[in-house]
Amino acid sequence: MNKTRLEAFSDGVLAIVITIMVLELKVPEGEHFIDLLPLFPVFISYVLSFIYVGIYWNNHHHLLHSATKVNGRILWANLHLLFWLSLIPASTAWMGEHNFAKAAVTVYGVVLFMSAIAFVILQNTIICYDGEKSLLAKAIGNDIKGKMSQGLYFLAIIISFFNQWISLAIYLIVALMWLIPDTRIEKKMLDK
Repeated sequence: MNKTRLEAFSDGVLAIVITIMVLELKVPEGEHFIDLLPLFPVFISYVLSFIYVGIYWNNHHHLLHSATKVNGRILWANLHLLFWLSLIPASTAWMGEHNFAKAAVTVYGVVLFMSAIAFVILQNTIICYDGEKSLLAKAIGNDIKGKMSQGLYFLAIIISFFNQWISLAIYLIVALMWLIPDTRIEKKMLDK
């Protein structure tokens, strides 16, 4: 099966996710700069989520580029990832509109954690199909950064029940860890 349709569909879904998020940004009630202040939590939530969707889009592109072909399992694993990523706009809006309330920050963390799990499932499904000696398997290796991210998300979810600000800081740290694109796959592709 050709992977072009999978890439195009995934790009379309991620574009819609970003569009939905930006549509949640409302125009200020007044005409003065001070009127922007109530929108600050919504804007910060949007920026963080935009960064996350961008990170997933970039790494998803590399992941699919490394795949030689796709099968039904890869299609379902990809849909699983897209499902969790499609929840980012709702959790972002809830978090921003309620000034980073604990429950909203917890749900946001769960969505990020499950997105990370879904990405690993897709990654492993591709490796199973292409083989342990595939380019992707060699590039990923032990995936310390991925495992560390999942651990930090889980820690942040637990902490969010007590202090949502520390959790938000952890979410930001994980985003910063991935802000520079993961070049492991690119390097392996150049080496072959």
